[in-house]
Parts: sequence; C-alpha cells; structure tokens
Amino acid sequence: MNTMAASAWAGELPGAITVCDAEGIILYMNARSVEAFEAQGGRGLVGSNLLDCHPEPSRSKLRRLLESQEKNVYTIEKAGVRKLIYQTPWYCKGKYAGLVEIALEIPFPMPHFVRDG
Repeated sequence: MNTMAASAWAGELPGAITVCDAEGIILYMNARSVEAFEAQGGRGLVGSNLLDCHPEPSRSKLRRLLESQEKNVYTIEKAGVRKLIYQTPWYCKGKYAGLVEIALEIPFPMPHFVRDG
C-alpha cells in the first residue's frame, strides 16, 4: 500500500484519529477528530501541544503515557454515545515517535466473543 492510500483510509475513517509526537505536539487529525474537537479549535489544534488541551488529572495521565510509552484503553459515554478510546505509542523506524488516539463509537450492548486457538 502506498502512502497516499494509507492516509486516505485514515482521513475518512468513521472514528477520530489524533496523532502527536513524543513531546505531545499534534501532528495529524483526521476529519472525525477535527469535527470532534471543533469547539476547541478543530484543525487549528495541529501544531499545538496535546497537554495544553487537557485539564487535570487527564494532563498528568497523558504526560505519563508520553514518558512511559504505554498504551491506555478505556470506554466513555457522553451525550448518550459510547466510545472506545485507544491510546497507543507509534514508532518510526523502530524509534518511539509519539501517541495515536483512536476514538470509535461502540454500541450498547456490545457483543464479546472468546475464541480459543
């Protein structure tokens, strides 16, 4: 897959994708992310520090994630919509490069399957 094709799928994914570098500077927001954060500046947030966009205690948690290079996964509910939030490190040529946050709407209730082997 070429780079253009990879960015095209991310741009139109029906979930918010936000990417920051190892210092917390926002590098990329797909269309859904821009829409989700429109009230806070939307696309204008690209180039700003993600830490400045979060109040405590979220700011401290995010700082720890940036430093520890660990993932953080949880669900939220807001305005009757349930979402899976998946924050994970990303790498470039094997070197830690920052965090990616993917926020996907999930249904009430959501099936869970256990698959062996």
